[in-house]
Amino acid sequence: MSRSIKTRNPYPLAARALFLCLTVLILFADIDAQKKRPAVQPRTKQPASELEKLRKDYLELTKQYKASLERLLPLYQSSVRKAEDRFTKSKELFQQGLISKSELDESGQAVTIAQAKVADVQQQTISANTQIAQTLVEVESEKQIARAGRVPKGGLIRTTSFIRFNGGGSWSLAQAGKIESFFQEKFKRPLPIAVFGQGPIHNQWRLDHHNAMDVSVYPDTIEGQALIDFLRANGIPFSAFRTAIPGIATGPHIHIGLPSHRY
Repeated sequence: MSRSIKTRNPYPLAARALFLCLTVLILFADIDAQKKRPAVQPRTKQPASELEKLRKDYLELTKQYKASLERLLPLYQSSVRKAEDRFTKSKELFQQGLISKSELDESGQAVTIAQAKVADVQQQTISANTQIAQTLVEVESEKQIARAGRVPKGGLIRTTSFIRFNGGGSWSLAQAGKIESFFQEKFKRPLPIAVFGQGPIHNQWRLDHHNAMDVSVYPDTIEGQALIDFLRANGIPFSAFRTAIPGIATGPHIHIGLPSHRY
């Protein structure tokens, strides 16, 4: 066809709306359950934390949503085949002068609409797979970070995604000046501080970042290694992230200070 036709896909939009509503309902249900829970709990198996429950519910809803898309896809693909068959017949009828050009165009538009629905469902399925994968990565990363949090004073742990040093000395943001002076003298440029203290992203992720700062330096560069060596030599705790970790780090950087805990 010589022109593109923008169509609106009502079913996937409705599916997305239902998915969002279910997520919100689970969030409020969980909050309500927290309020109604008795003050004294019997000493049985402890329930999962709120964050773990939300992740579990989110994973389950996403998987259900993906399953509904997978059931929907064959139906849309069948509609494409039928629309293509009708368009082929319409072209024959048009050549025979039995239908008008507008009727032929309408038949062609039906093919475009059906193909757009298939493409939309396929894209939503890819998105659902990505969301599932990211949530699983977040869970595994937080397990590693939790284990790293048990590193003794002065201890160091390295993983493929981050390095954590549990500095032996005390730490407060008041010490930031000497780190900035070191970096300025060493590299002749200011320390690239991305966030000093609590930032909007930490509020969004419910992380206590009041006594820490994030520096936009990749850990494995010359600057990153020099900064890490300086922090270790001065007993300053840090976490150096090589990659983004959903719910933990937006990208590669060095977090200076004790680990940020969720509140």
